[in-house]
Amino acid sequence: MFTIGDFARHGRVSVRMLRHYDAIGLLRPARVDPASGYRFYEAGQLARLNRIIALKDLGFTLGQVQEILDEQVSAGELRGMLRLRQAELEAAMAAAAARLAQVEARLRTIESEGHMSTDDVVVRRIPAVRVAELGAVARSYEPEDIGPVVGPLFQELCRRLDEAGVTPVGPGIAYYEDAPGGDGILAHVALPVAVASGDGQDFAVVDLPAIERAATIVHRGPMDDVLPTSQTLARWIADGGERSAGYARELYLECPDDPAGWVTELQEPLAG
Repeated sequence: MFTIGDFARHGRVSVRMLRHYDAIGLLRPARVDPASGYRFYEAGQLARLNRIIALKDLGFTLGQVQEILDEQVSAGELRGMLRLRQAELEAAMAAAAARLAQVEARLRTIESEGHMSTDDVVVRRIPAVRVAELGAVARSYEPEDIGPVVGPLFQELCRRLDEAGVTPVGPGIAYYEDAPGGDGILAHVALPVAVASGDGQDFAVVDLPAIERAATIVHRGPMDDVLPTSQTLARWIADGGERSAGYARELYLECPDDPAGWVTELQEPLAG
């Protein structure tokens, strides 16, 4: 038998918590000394305590915990519930990490204001190119919404081209347009190819038209950090009295395994 203090230490809970569980009938002591009122617990009661704590961590109220325990939930069922909760917590942590990365990217954008030279902007003609492509809708044009769409699309396009025996003849391209109905952004990922459109292909083959005048700038690093470069380009267009004619194309010049080494050219079409 354990005193309430010893049982609390072994169960890694507080004495106050054990007294509360006793008061609501969730975990009664094995014996209460009638003279002193001291509570004593058996080692076997640690199993019930472990289940109580686990179910609380799953988000159940103490009333719900008591109902579950009274129905004799098996260890296997409890493991399944805990694994589900674990997956939910991991997803929440990933979402929090993504939000933190977004905040950091915005801070870097603010810190770089006025420090990126617009002398790096070059106006030139972008020639037409034949590409194999896939498309999907992203929620918005923000990097945190574009990245999770574009990355998997490129992987899938490479897989389909490989299955079809088609070898790309140039670096990857992404281009964007408003989704039908104006709900989101239609993202296209493309790889230059030297084949014609044919039956049985599970990708589209299209000829991207030339851009007669494009303001271009090179971005170095992951596309999650593209905002400073993109906004430098926007300031150059505005300061020069030019007018944008649509979303910038992205030409992925270098894409090593480490995104810090990526080199991407932004190609924003100019009106007139």
